[in-house]
Amino acid sequence: MENKNIINNLTIKQINESDALAFSKDFVSRSHDINFDILGKAFKGTSKVYAKLKMAIENNTCTSEDCQYEYEQLKRLQTAPEKSLEFLELLLSQLEITESPNFDPNNDYRYTAANCIFKEKPGFSKSDGYDVILTILDDGSQEIMFEGPMFTTEIPHPLDPSHMVVVPDPLIINSVALVALSESDTTLVSSTPDLNKEMLALVTKIGLFDPSNILEDGSLSPTAVIADTFILKNPDGSYDYEIVDIGNGKGRNILKFDLDKINKKSTPFIEAEIAGLMSSEQETVAAWNVYLSDGKYWLYAEELPLAPKNVDLFKVKYKDYFYNNYLTPFLTNQLPTVEEDSAVFDLDEGRKLKAQKFLQDNNLN
Repeated sequence: MENKNIINNLTIKQINESDALAFSKDFVSRSHDINFDILGKAFKGTSKVYAKLKMAIENNTCTSEDCQYEYEQLKRLQTAPEKSLEFLELLLSQLEITESPNFDPNNDYRYTAANCIFKEKPGFSKSDGYDVILTILDDGSQEIMFEGPMFTTEIPHPLDPSHMVVVPDPLIINSVALVALSESDTTLVSSTPDLNKEMLALVTKIGLFDPSNILEDGSLSPTAVIADTFILKNPDGSYDYEIVDIGNGKGRNILKFDLDKINKKSTPFIEAEIAGLMSSEQETVAAWNVYLSDGKYWLYAEELPLAPKNVDLFKVKYKDYFYNNYLTPFLTNQLPTVEEDSAVFDLDEGRKLKAQKFLQDNNLN
């Protein structure tokens, strides 16, 4: 199912973003019926049922004691239109997640197809074989069913199991179930946290930069550098540089950082950010799939609830992603802040001077 979801979700996205249909003679030459008349079909004939119930109550010809059933059905019909609108609004708000820029294509592709039907996307009309049916159920709830080419499945042929046949597999969503999920902060489609945006904000909060490097909007200044307290120094207070070979017998100094000190300072902030993200398991899976997985995807139906090993793995990969993309650039090839130490010098001479200073600082001469 993993590959099927990814393939179909990405295919639908490609079609929606492509101009190819404008050059299809078949598509532009025929009409496309997008009027699914969802509410019209759902309430067809209900006025007659309503009138029949009212008449039974008024004439005392109810089939139930004290007309209890008739009153319940009247109330169901009276509240149904508002419930339908609320149901459709809630459903659409969740299906629209499939349009997010960082949408996880491991989500069930049928929700993407359902959203395309609602949004009247080319290729998802009644003329293309799709239909949407809203039904008012006797228990007061409602269900919506999506049918069409994207709502099928393969099963073994009943006479020849070695061959697969495609059969209808409609997507059915119940209003009560949807509300229950929503009230528990769960959605049909998993939204993906914007890790890059969140990490850009996090990097300013971990205490590694001087406050003067943080702008009014909370972002880092383009000239921001790691605070001096995290730079390695010699016993005499001078900077402990790493000498790099820049070619042609020349070298230059770059700053060295106290990585252990940086890790101890930043870890509590990073772990707090991870804890907040992992409060939603389905969003954790989406974040893993989109940003951290390296192609080793987690399947929602199989990985939820998250096992402890996956929780630990997520934390490790999150930290690695943050360090590699948002801290390492500030720790790599950083030139000295002391002007005279930033000049290019003879590589061999520079290494000799550094070795001599090491011996002197450690009383090894």
